[in-house]
Amino acid sequence: MDAQTKLELEAAAFRRLRDHLADRTDVQNIDMMNLTGFCRNCLSRWYQEAANDRGIEMSKDEGREAFYGMPFSDWKEKHQVEASAAQKEAFKKSHG
Repeated sequence: MDAQTKLELEAAAFRRLRDHLADRTDVQNIDMMNLTGFCRNCLSRWYQEAANDRGIEMSKDEGREAFYGMPFSDWKEKHQVEASAAQKEAFKKSHG
C-alpha cells in the first residue's frame, strides 16, 4: 500500500470514529476515560496538536469545536450529565 492510500484510510477511520462518537452521545467521556484511557477531549486535543505541529494555529477550543462539530459548551449542555460517585471513583483508580 502506498503512503497516500494509507493516509486516506487512516483519515477515513478517524472520521468514522468521530461520527460514531457523535451518534453515541449516551456514552459519557468519563466512561471512555475509565475504560479506554482516552475520550473525545483527548481526540480533539490530538487533532489540535497535529494542526499545531504543522504550523496551523489552533486553540484548545477550536480543536474541540472541530472534533465535536459545535462549541464544546453546547455539546456539554446538550449531552453531558453529572458523573456519578462510582464513575468518579473509577476515574480516580484508573488515573490516580
